[in-house]
Formats: sequence, C-alpha cells, structure tokens
Amino acid sequence: MRMFFARPAMLVLLSLAGSGSHAAENIIQISQQNFENLGVKLGKPETVSQFPVLSAPANVVIPPAQEYMVSAAQAGVIHKLNVAIGDKVVKGQVLAQLNSPDLLTLQKEYLKADNTLQLVSAIYQRDKKLLAEGVIPDRRWQETGSQYHVAVSETDAQKQLLEIAGMTAGEVDQLGKNHRLTRQLNVRAPIAGVVMERLAVAGTRIDMLVPIYRIANLDELWLEIAIPQERMGDIKIGDRVAVENSDASAKITLLGQSVTPENQTILARAVLDIPRSQTKVSLRPGQRLNIQVIQSSNKPAFKIPNTAIAQSEGKAFIFIHNPQGFAVTPITVVGKQDDESIINGELTGNEEIAVKGAAALKANWLGLGEGE
Repeated sequence: MRMFFARPAMLVLLSLAGSGSHAAENIIQISQQNFENLGVKLGKPETVSQFPVLSAPANVVIPPAQEYMVSAAQAGVIHKLNVAIGDKVVKGQVLAQLNSPDLLTLQKEYLKADNTLQLVSAIYQRDKKLLAEGVIPDRRWQETGSQYHVAVSETDAQKQLLEIAGMTAGEVDQLGKNHRLTRQLNVRAPIAGVVMERLAVAGTRIDMLVPIYRIANLDELWLEIAIPQERMGDIKIGDRVAVENSDASAKITLLGQSVTPENQTILARAVLDIPRSQTKVSLRPGQRLNIQVIQSSNKPAFKIPNTAIAQSEGKAFIFIHNPQGFAVTPITVVGKQDDESIINGELTGNEEIAVKGAAALKANWLGLGEGE
C-alpha cells in the first residue's frame, strides 16, 4: 500500500537554515483526515509534581550499629545451641550454653570476696559503735573504714566479672545465698533481633570471646546505591528513593566522597522511611534490587508516552495539535519511567499532542515523507 502526502497541505513551514536547527514556531500543516491516515492519535500531557531522575542498582544492608557478634566471655565447651539462623530472639534470651571451668574459678573468687566482706562489715559496725562511745581512737576507725571499703570494692568487682561472664544479677545474688557452684555458662542475646549467622557447633571447645552467633535488629535497613559519578550532580541529600516491585521508600542521607575504581560509581546511602516489618514486600539484607531516585519539580513537569517524543540533532520535540496541523515544540526530557517520560517545556497541560504517529510527523517535518 502506498501513501501519498500532499505537499501543499501537509508539508512544513520550516526554517532549516545553516545546520538545520529547529525552532518552536515550526508548523506541520496537515488535515484532520491525513493525520488520521498516518495513525496519529492525540492525548494530553499529565501534570506531575515529582519525577524519577535516575535508575540505579542498590544493595540492602544492615546499619553497623544494629549488628552484633555474640560470644562467650569465658572459654568452655559448647553444650547446647538453642537458636538457628533466621530465628527471632528477644533481649536476654539464652542462645547457647557452655561448660566452663573458668566460670567455677570466678564463682569461687566471688564467694571468697563476699565472705571477707561479711567479716569486715561486722568489724566495721562494731568499731562504729565503739567510736561513738569514745572507746577507740579515730586512727583505728579510719583503718577499719579503709578495710571495709576495700572489701566492698573487691566484692563488687568479682560480681561484675560474673555478670560479664554471663550470669544475671539475680543468679549472682542466689550464688551468694546458697553457695552452689555451677559450670554452666549461659550466652544471652544482647538485643532483640534475628539470628543472621551461626559461627559454632555444639560439642566444640571455644576460647574466650570467640563469636558464636551474629544477630541483627532489622527494624531499620539501609540502601547502598551505586550512582554513576557523572550523574552525581543530579542527586542531592533528601531525595526520595522508590524501590521497584515494593511499596518501600527511602530518603538519601549520605553521598560518598570517593569513586569506586572498578565501575566509576559513587556510594549513596538511603534510609528506609518506615520499619521493614510494615512494608508489604519485605526487604532483606543482602538483597540486590533496582531503585529510582525521585525529585520534586521546581517548574511545571509533565508525563507523556515515549512514543510522543521525536529526536532530531540531539534535541527532543513533541507535536502539539492546532487548527493548521501540528506545532513542533522543543522539550527537555528530565526523567524516564518504563514507557513514559517526564518533560519540561512551554506547556500548560491542556494541549493536545500526538501520542502516537510522532515518527510519521517527524518524517514530514524533515521533508522525508514523499510516500511509502
């Protein structure tokens, strides 16, 4: 099928002087019937207040302050592991149990210090009464007071060592009352969170401070975004970040100061606006995903189909319908999202533009449409 264009009715009133640059007043004169034959369809641009300026890959990471390595404060043999990878734990929950001879030594030292404190305390109370009655001199009272305070400090220190080793304050107090020693050392969760990694197995002997579990609080997650260094001028702190295929969104809080040599990107960090547990599609640490950086427009912006845009000499144009045909209007593409683009230009949003058939109009505009 051959289609013929009537030059007087359709061709262009163009000013292609010199390099052929195009001006906003260029008009394509074309009748209603002819542009329908070309498959041209009309539509209106959609006004938008925010638009995507960049798409980039990102990694979901845990904030360093929300991640903990759990270890035993004393050496011993792992008797039992109570949780596995992925389990949720609460603060103070017993994660593992060890048989620790070193714990027995700490308990003995504590009981020894506690017994000494009780003896010295009795002497302290007796001399306090004798001093009040004038029976003993001040020098003796000062010596007794010094011995008492030393005993108190030593007992407190031994108690703290037991608590650091894993005993609770209640367990230490109970030890002081019943003098029953135990070699079972409980390793407890320092925070409420999720078990991310198990680093030991039951039945093995571990040394002091060797990691057993890695636990993280996942209520807050970060996105580490790889921004091409040539696009850093388009991004600023406070920009919103939309996550593809998720209702989660974030806000950029940091722009890196160094370029990754391997791929010439700069790190940008974004913090999720809402807790992870409240998102419909939960994000997980280590997950790789795609994001879009969203910005608010300082001047009117509009959303149009990609098919409405014609490119010529590195510039973008749209075709606005008028009684004579179409006005060739320059625009600036400020963002893309799937099959749509966000543009700036001399528009009000009430114009009718060619949303399909822009390629045919461009051919006529450039004088390429003799017929096919």
